[in-house]
Amino acid sequence: MVKKILTLLMLVLLPAKTIGAEILRPYGPVSPVETLRKLNHLLLGNWPDEGREFISFIVAFKNYYFYVLIGVLGVLFLHYLIFGPRRFEHRGERIFYYGLFTRLVHWGAALSMTLLVFSGLATLFAKILGGGSLVMSLRSLHVGAAFAFAPFAILLFLALVKDMVPAFYDLKWFLVMGGYLSRQPRPVPAGKFNAGQKMWFWLGTAGGLVMFYTGYKLYQFTAPVSFLREMLKIHLYLGLAVLALYFIHLYMSLVAIKGALKSMLSGYKDSEEVALMHPKYYEKVSKD
Repeated sequence: MVKKILTLLMLVLLPAKTIGAEILRPYGPVSPVETLRKLNHLLLGNWPDEGREFISFIVAFKNYYFYVLIGVLGVLFLHYLIFGPRRFEHRGERIFYYGLFTRLVHWGAALSMTLLVFSGLATLFAKILGGGSLVMSLRSLHVGAAFAFAPFAILLFLALVKDMVPAFYDLKWFLVMGGYLSRQPRPVPAGKFNAGQKMWFWLGTAGGLVMFYTGYKLYQFTAPVSFLREMLKIHLYLGLAVLALYFIHLYMSLVAIKGALKSMLSGYKDSEEVALMHPKYYEKVSKD
């Protein structure tokens, strides 16, 4: 058995030595170490150097995700303690807000986005979870959720884009932080969707589709390492923004405005809520 292995190694090494000698002949005598280095570069290209940079970039980025996650959750918790949730009576007139198609594609995008966020975090912090089959399963779930998310994101984009075009009054909404830093509810400058919702829409749909593309290229892992590193940077930077706005959107829907989630189930919003939170749209539907 040993002889067979040695024979096989000789059959591989001797041609490699001959090829290496031919490659290096124009450069004159060189050491065996230098010969190996040049052969290594010929076979692997920049993988040894760029690969290390590729891995170190991922390791460093984990800290950014940790800080953003803790920071956003901390700010939202403080907001709840200081200002509390905003309540509306939900006894008056109701205004039709979301059609059935919009609600269906929203829930498809929302559920697949939720799977993407948590499976992505699990993949990034695999070491904390102990690695193994659990992380591999979540990584597979991440890929599957991405393919589920993409068509819903496209449909949601087409359904809502006409109402998501930025307007001048959106800047004023940011200046007053949507009125969320006040205990007394006052009308804020917003149309059917406020500036925060618009920002989440563009990041979640268009940005989400960019993340799908970059993630797909990373999953294939067939491109040059320099290209993959750029795809990874785009994926992780966008992921940071998505992570922050995802939890903000979740907080606003479930906690900050009581009953807000019901509108995406029934399609109707309370008229008082629309008059205060979306006054420009309320004026429009009131005239109609």
